[in-house]
Amino acid sequence: MLEDPALAPVATEFREPEASAEHEIVEVAAAGLNPVDLATASGAFSGPVDLPSVVGREGVGSVPGGRRVYFDTTVAPFGSLAERALVPRDLLIDVPDGIEDGLALAFGIAGMAAWLGLTWKGGMLRGESVLVLGASSVVGQIAVQSATLLGAGRVIAAARDEGMLRKALDRGADVAVPIAPDGEFAGELLEASGDGFDLVLDPLGGEPAAAALAAMAEHGRMVQIGSAAGPTVELTARPFRLKSLSILGLINFSAPIEERAEAFRRMCGHALAGDLEVEVEEIPLDRVADAWERQAGGPHHKLAVRP
Repeated sequence: MLEDPALAPVATEFREPEASAEHEIVEVAAAGLNPVDLATASGAFSGPVDLPSVVGREGVGSVPGGRRVYFDTTVAPFGSLAERALVPRDLLIDVPDGIEDGLALAFGIAGMAAWLGLTWKGGMLRGESVLVLGASSVVGQIAVQSATLLGAGRVIAAARDEGMLRKALDRGADVAVPIAPDGEFAGELLEASGDGFDLVLDPLGGEPAAAALAAMAEHGRMVQIGSAAGPTVELTARPFRLKSLSILGLINFSAPIEERAEAFRRMCGHALAGDLEVEVEEIPLDRVADAWERQAGGPHHKLAVRP
């Protein structure tokens, strides 16, 4: 439960949710943590939160009758970091048999940002050159692997963490470019771009996004999904016009539930086939404050909180 937006949540008693014609109670097996949870709790995402409130948007669990479901939307104040969450009935997504809870969570908010960014919003075509900025994050790791599975001609991974860049190469990236603060990143990225990037997935903004724009191919598309490196992107207008570039904004919840459900099912299917990997760490609910702090520090794996 969140009692103060400036502090981490605490595990304590909270009143029970009640089902209705529109809302279902989900017995939560595991809840995921994401940057959006911290932004929501602070009021930065959608304005001040009425307190006290249970935090968390996504989870995996079961509804009456035993149906196993994933959800990424909850009804305030009954969030996912609890034994039971309140969820809109029409936004429940079935979880395929055989997929573990934590892995299913990885293909929720984080995975959909990657998959939908490449497909539904980015319109990726087979053979295209794809740049994944922030490739060390869970979103980035899934995006690198997904671009390969979707038939990209070349996949370039860019991130600060060199260990995670090596992992990106092991998982399908053709080239890894370190994002360094010394100003050399733009030149290295331009060299790695070859004839230019057809599609860029950008969870960073700031200078990395500006460098990527300068290295894009004619009619290239950048899908903007976050601002981890800066809230603004400097745009040089004339090259942008001459190349007919596009910048497309994406937030998962703008996609129809059918698109989100299909993306989730496809990622789960690839994982069950051994073609899509994400590290998951499970943390008990009574250590939610520790999990919260670790999420704030930018873990390179999925955090799943068990009630």
